[in-house]
Amino acid sequence: MTDFNGVVPAIAKALAKRGYAELTPVQNAMLDPELAVADALVSAQTGSGKTVAFGLALAPTLLGDSDRFPSAAAPLALVIAPTRELALQVKRELEWLYEMTGAVIVSCVGGMDIRNERRALERGAHIVVGTPGRLCDHIRRKALNMSALKAVVLDEADEMLDLGFREDLEFILEESPDDRRTLMFSATVPAAIAKLAKSYQRNAVRITMAAEEKQHGDIEYRALVVAPSDRENAIINVLRYYEATTAIVFCSTRAAVNHLTARFHNRNFNVVALSGELTQNERSHALQAMRDGRARVCIATDVAARGIDLPGLDLVIHADLPTNPETLLHRSGRTGRAGRKGVSALIVPLNARRKAERLLDNAGLSAEWARPPSAEDVSERDEERLLANPVFQEPAREEEKGLIDRLLATHGAEKLASAFVNLYRANQSAPEDLIEVNVQDNSRRPRANSDAPRERSEKTPRGEFGPSVWFSLSVGRKQNAEPRWLIPMICRHGSLTKREIGAIKMQQDETFVEIAADNAEAFLHATGPNKTMEKGIRVARLNGVPDFSRPATPKPYEGKKSFDNRREFRDDRPRGDFKKGKPEGAAAERDTKPWSKKPGKSKPEGAAKFQDKPKFDGKPPKGGKPKFAKKKG
Repeated sequence: MTDFNGVVPAIAKALAKRGYAELTPVQNAMLDPELAVADALVSAQTGSGKTVAFGLALAPTLLGDSDRFPSAAAPLALVIAPTRELALQVKRELEWLYEMTGAVIVSCVGGMDIRNERRALERGAHIVVGTPGRLCDHIRRKALNMSALKAVVLDEADEMLDLGFREDLEFILEESPDDRRTLMFSATVPAAIAKLAKSYQRNAVRITMAAEEKQHGDIEYRALVVAPSDRENAIINVLRYYEATTAIVFCSTRAAVNHLTARFHNRNFNVVALSGELTQNERSHALQAMRDGRARVCIATDVAARGIDLPGLDLVIHADLPTNPETLLHRSGRTGRAGRKGVSALIVPLNARRKAERLLDNAGLSAEWARPPSAEDVSERDEERLLANPVFQEPAREEEKGLIDRLLATHGAEKLASAFVNLYRANQSAPEDLIEVNVQDNSRRPRANSDAPRERSEKTPRGEFGPSVWFSLSVGRKQNAEPRWLIPMICRHGSLTKREIGAIKMQQDETFVEIAADNAEAFLHATGPNKTMEKGIRVARLNGVPDFSRPATPKPYEGKKSFDNRREFRDDRPRGDFKKGKPEGAAAERDTKPWSKKPGKSKPEGAAKFQDKPKFDGKPPKGGKPKFAKKKG
């Protein structure tokens, strides 16, 4: 048996049985004699072995000098986790770690039958693992006895604060004994965590693992640059290229999860979805499908995926870029565990390259910038996997030789090989053709005249832009074309940045656009075989500089009279006759209105009625009401 110095003997036996050859850095740190009875604030990344680490730290506190627990009664330790999945995962880890100590471990998590949990607590438990909300419910209902607690562990404390569990955590800690031992584990230690630790810990020992300050050595980071319209196609090719045993695709919204799940189902991928709208039963079924191999791809949001541990996770794909470096590290940390290699692939649209670079820099990571695997790359990798298939190493069984001879005699070796290839490819999704993009970052290329910034307008002189090629777009002033929406559209569909676009010359029915010569072919290729962009705008390459001398003003419509003719037609009657004659139209209506006050006209009905109302004469009337007198005629 491997010698684990400082580990309780029963725990050491469980580690050896589990196949542990050595402990991780965070696990060794928790065995420091100075921490035997002290509080601790530990920052370590996901996948560093934190669950076993605090299991090792708790053992001396809970067991003392014994190797086994006495009969279960009031709980001795409480472990708090942010999500149901993480709490249940912690329970499973502690069960094998404390297997030889006779520990009774009970879980209390939301979404489960609270009556079963209450009965389990009544029977007695040594360790309780739960989520903040459900633990508070049991405490308030007097089902969870906190009087005998010797230790409280907060796992993923930063996530619990992010999820809004501060008040629940404070309530639980205030209800626990003052002399308890408090261990906090967190991927990061922001100000909120430091404040919580200061309030509820006594002279806590701060432990920071060096692993959180550098890139995980077993994770390969790849930044894959794609055209914005090719994002989903690139994800399909990445999944097909690596054919990982288990992969997870991270999206930023539930709608994106549902959309990708539906599309991947249609492409013969065995996928499950994890989002906040799923019930606990649906989440459990989805995770079980991943664990037993019925599904190979999990599509999830950050919140829904918190706390889950997928075995053999070899590939993490960021369909949507993370919002901060901590999220990037947390997502990626789910792969590359226990000595296994893993890949973390960021899908980077051309217009989000700057964001991805800042994200990687702030996380202290270096990534390989490349294009996603092309359809040809995926096909080549499929052939390599086929030729290396272990099925070719298995000798033919005696009972199958007769059938093999009949197949060879009936179909021949070539047809049999063809049938085998077809069967191999039958359940595989076909790779996607991707638009070729320029992986090199040209946005920082110096301009020909750095002192005079180039404007994207019709006034930009061609000489300032350098070698270029002119293109014609089938849209102009007549179609309300403007550079402010043409430029983003050209960048999206032509795989360009604004710096590769020169002058824009607007005509009545077409627009001439100047493209840097180095990017002209890629731009034309990116518009596809039909050479069109959105709204059906056609693109054509021109030979040389276009002719800008075409008339830009529209011709008058021949079916209508000119402005002068219309005026002559309107004023064809003499001015004197117009004034003397009876007014027509609006003028007639205006002069016959009842409220007109012109001399000689009758009083308007409305005004007459108003003037005939009784008038107050200023004297107090009899009976306390004002006296009114009609105006004399």
